[in-house]
Amino acid sequence: MKKIFVLVFVTTFCFWSCTDDDNNSNLNPANTTFNFSHNWDGIPVNSTDFNTIQFTNQNGEMLSIERLRYVLSDITFTTTSNEVLDLDNYNLVDLTNNTNLEFDLGTQIPPGNYNNVSFTFGFDNEDNTQNYVDLNSASFNVPDMLGGGYHYMQFDGKYLDSNNNEANFNYHAIRAVDNPGMNPTFPQDTFFKVNLGPISISDDTNINIAMNIAQWFKEPNTWDLNQLNTVLMPNSAAQILMFENGKNVFSLESVTQE
Repeated sequence: MKKIFVLVFVTTFCFWSCTDDDNNSNLNPANTTFNFSHNWDGIPVNSTDFNTIQFTNQNGEMLSIERLRYVLSDITFTTTSNEVLDLDNYNLVDLTNNTNLEFDLGTQIPPGNYNNVSFTFGFDNEDNTQNYVDLNSASFNVPDMLGGGYHYMQFDGKYLDSNNNEANFNYHAIRAVDNPGMNPTFPQDTFFKVNLGPISISDDTNINIAMNIAQWFKEPNTWDLNQLNTVLMPNSAAQILMFENGKNVFSLESVTQE
């Protein structure tokens, strides 16, 4: 149904854009790309920085990054008239293998001023019940005993524990779940919407989005890796802490027109 809505909206939007002063009717629809960069409190991070203990979190623990990949979905453009263009798409960003850091939205966006552009971190509950062949091949699934569906993020590395020994952490975000087994229950949704704010589209556009990786450990919850390091998927309290910290992870870095 969402895809049908997109087609209907694009048709009506083209008519609306010709009569709305905020839109540029003489311009062609624009190819639009999301570009993802990553940093640790402002210091750029890419895959060449992996597998070396060199980052210090808010709690004072030193750590390395060995894998970082996450899914985003449901990119939306909200017009100045509060009409919503929902692209109903998704993308698995994989910093480890440098894949999908550039995401062509696959739909030409009508030019104009948008009050907000947003995406969902992870999948909402409806989308999380779908079958995604590429995510299956990437082993991004969540076991049925934990509710099935897919991870929102896999973030793995090592840290120096309280005895200064290397230990593993697996900061995996999923839908918060209780009672793992045949009849799991879900205390709270842990996907979240990221609002990038107003954006103007006048030509082919790059929307550049930054993830501050340090923020996953920072606020409002200072993360103690000595207490929360592995087996976090069946820990609904830990998942809710991730959800709360994640809301401040992404930011709009810049918008460039070609």
